Amino acid sequence: MKKMPQRTCMGCNEKKDKNELIRIVKNKNNNLNIDKTGKLQGRGAYICNNISCLEKVIKSKRLERVLETKISEDVYNELRGVIIDKK
Repeated sequence: MKKMPQRTCMGCNEKKDKNELIRIVKNKNNNLNIDKTGKLQGRGAYICNNISCLEKVIKSKRLERVLETKISEDVYNELRGVIIDKK
């Protein structure tokens, strides 16, 4: 049985299996995408499928620091939609 890679959520700092988390990717052109496949190229950051973790990340601006770019409210709204859809 293959071991699943572990990643840390930016909101709660818990380690979880990679496939349980939502990946946000910044590519070479500084475009941000929500990576549902986990295979897009670029710098990735992970967050739980939990609205409270997202709110912590927004409040602390941790995603902006990790990806080293300004993040628009549109990206956060898209993340909220993805989290609500999965629940």
